[in-house]
Amino acid sequence: MKLTEKTLSREYRYRGKIINLRVDRAQLENGRVVSREVVEHPGGVCIGALTEQGELLFVRQFRYPYGKVVRELPAGKLEPGEDPLEAGKRELKEETGAIGEDYQFLGGLYPSPGYTDEIISLYACRVKASGESHPDDDEFLEVDRVPLGRAVELVMNNELPDSKTQALVLKIAYLVENRKF
Repeated sequence: MKLTEKTLSREYRYRGKIINLRVDRAQLENGRVVSREVVEHPGGVCIGALTEQGELLFVRQFRYPYGKVVRELPAGKLEPGEDPLEAGKRELKEETGAIGEDYQFLGGLYPSPGYTDEIISLYACRVKASGESHPDDDEFLEVDRVPLGRAVELVMNNELPDSKTQALVLKIAYLVENRKF
């Protein structure tokens, strides 16, 4: 088996500020033609910022699709062609007021590979300085500090449902435990 599909056609059904939706016709390796709905997204970044006291900086904000407040690590959408690390530094400063140092790239996360091409770049850093947050005009959030061990408990107790946050909390905990960060 080759495990590939050949794109035969693409039709855009929606183009927006954040996402585009297209419907492709694709040919499977057995010759069958199927429809594939794809949400195009420019990608995102998520930052796990660890303080000297061993706390991660979180933000709490209302997430409209879920109709509730969600606690998550600082994150944001990439602008086309934007460097993920620079975007992460910007988001950390805007959302929490913190400036990081010793950034480590911890990989790319595919949040839902069945229908979107979004990739979220994950970074860990140490907090170098703290200041005032300056969220975007349409962002209303609260900054929250959570000890790393407690953050792991929140992940394991299903109290942090955001996938990028779960992955990054567990990666940082692993690195700290193994003295690699």
